[in-house]
Amino acid sequence: MFWRVLRGSLRESRGRLAVALVAIISGAAVSSALLDLQFDAERKFTREFRTLGANVVVSPPSTGSRTDEESPVFGGEELQKIISVSNGGQSGVTTFAPFLFVVAHSAESSVILAGTWLDEAPRLAPWWKVQGQWVSNRADRQHCLVGRQVARQLKLSPGSSFEVTHAGRKINLEVSGILSTGGAEDNQVYVNLAVAQGIAGVGDGVGLVEINVGGNAERVQNFVTELAARVPELEVRPLRQIAQAEGQLLSRLRMLLLVTVALVLALTGLCVLATMATLAMERRSDIGLMKALGGAMPRLVRMFLAEVGLLGAVGGALGSLLGAVLAAWIGRRVFGTAISARLEVFPLTIALMMAVAMAGATPLRLLSRVRPAVVLRGG
Repeated sequence: MFWRVLRGSLRESRGRLAVALVAIISGAAVSSALLDLQFDAERKFTREFRTLGANVVVSPPSTGSRTDEESPVFGGEELQKIISVSNGGQSGVTTFAPFLFVVAHSAESSVILAGTWLDEAPRLAPWWKVQGQWVSNRADRQHCLVGRQVARQLKLSPGSSFEVTHAGRKINLEVSGILSTGGAEDNQVYVNLAVAQGIAGVGDGVGLVEINVGGNAERVQNFVTELAARVPELEVRPLRQIAQAEGQLLSRLRMLLLVTVALVLALTGLCVLATMATLAMERRSDIGLMKALGGAMPRLVRMFLAEVGLLGAVGGALGSLLGAVLAAWIGRRVFGTAISARLEVFPLTIALMMAVAMAGATPLRLLSRVRPAVVLRGG
């Protein structure tokens, strides 16, 4: 009997309830999309920030990050410890590249010879632009990337050859590509690390190591702490500009999303409230008749709550599906990849919509004040 009356009530009020259902579906879709974005935003923003390059630098205490002058070197045991920590399962390291800078000479001009693992360059410095070919083989001792300013000074182009000398040691290099970044790299010649080590005569020494750690600022700091404990003789420091910018942006994004979700839920609740207030006025006569026939008010309240709860559950479920599509669209437009729909968002959205529907059904409490005699008299 209860479910028969409930079906009849839904059928008779389908017009009004459809308005509330549309509001709930819309609110659920937006809320679900924003919650998916909230849960997935950290991974997406972290990936976007990783395109800015390294966020941890390891160097001897007397050196900075990249410089245009020769600096103290380290190697051997220290470098192996850094590699060991970076290769740890929980380190989060995505790219790793040692550097060695040597002041050399070519055609009576000084040039900065920068040795690194050139096969890591596209991942560590994705903003580099190369006219010609990248050097993709770490064992290549012949080819190099020449900065734009150096190429202009020495009149070099892809395919050109030139000689570099340092401390009586010479090496012939062939230009694989012209490097253009708009920064200090334009004034340097990039070779594979073994080439720079050979001409500098430092064995397996390096001047610094640049590391890209995936994850949020806390994860980066945890990696820095662990690595600093393993190599206390070296300076391990995060590039705080990147880490702090990432943390601040994520914090503001979370706040923006939470405020937006709260606002959407409030507007949805107001729409449901207005619909239910009108519905309560229309049902006064039905409630009066039910009371006159001996219907208990608690049972009537349960029936209306079941009606509203069903409305919230259906609207939340449909809205969650639309929200997943909306989240994917936002991801493609903002991040260039779809936002992953999170399984936990589905029940959370349904629960939120049921709560909003229940809150919006407050006017139905007025039906408990209906007096059967007054209603049946037409009052």
